[in-house]
Amino acid sequence: MTNYNLQFDEIEDGYEGPLYAEVISRTFTLKVKTEMKMNQIRFMQGRPAIDDFEIGTLHEKEPILFEGEAPVGIGEIVLRGGLFVRVSLKGIGGTDLVGYKAKQNSPILDLARLNYYDVMDYWEPVFHDGKARLILEPEKFYLLCSKEGVSIPPGFAAEMVAYEPASGELRTHYAGFFDPGFGYRPRVQSPGTVAVMEVRAHDAPFIIEDGQPFCKLKLERMTQIPDVIYGEGLGSSYQFQHLNPSKHFRPVKLRDIARHAPIDSSRELELPFGSPITK
Repeated sequence: MTNYNLQFDEIEDGYEGPLYAEVISRTFTLKVKTEMKMNQIRFMQGRPAIDDFEIGTLHEKEPILFEGEAPVGIGEIVLRGGLFVRVSLKGIGGTDLVGYKAKQNSPILDLARLNYYDVMDYWEPVFHDGKARLILEPEKFYLLCSKEGVSIPPGFAAEMVAYEPASGELRTHYAGFFDPGFGYRPRVQSPGTVAVMEVRAHDAPFIIEDGQPFCKLKLERMTQIPDVIYGEGLGSSYQFQHLNPSKHFRPVKLRDIARHAPIDSSRELELPFGSPITK
């Protein structure tokens, strides 16, 4: 935020002065230090957002959403002020595992430590109810996956925008920016990378189902194609993600998940390329 502004997350054209960041951790107790990168500024020129017609045209030329190896058909995508993405609750690798729920009273998490923490010390595996449904508990923090793989062409960026209040009392966009090139692998067998959605239900329990439209991508045109896109030699942490907690956690072990699973949910995991879950 800035001085003399009427809202958060906006810096007016021509502003000169200090910048402030309001930092609140509602999930884990965090340790930070001076000069640690905690947010980013995106500079916009003109009107970079593209409308639904342009998104549809782009998807036909360079597909944005994939299901398996194939692009989602143009007649199957949902456009309404942005491109809707669905939630996946079928389970991963033949199990009923669909996500994680943050534990309360976890140890301090030092944001300077990468690939360091045990996921099970901070996250509880979440399984669907056998009918590909899940009830979100009020004010609990979840990680869930998109049903589609997302591929952002190099000349564009995308933002996961706020879920409309008319769709339910939940929020799905705590970390929702997609750099140019996210999931962009046009010559591989399974293009696209799933979006890991950070979700919090608010005042009441909220039931969700597999394939339910769950978040919306707003696409913006870059002023020019970047020299290097996300995932190309940048050490990009989430280019091949599946159900990843953040880069601060070590890969998940199958035995750790099986220990928490319902009896019929601990079958052998056969996970997609790039998943952090290992045996």
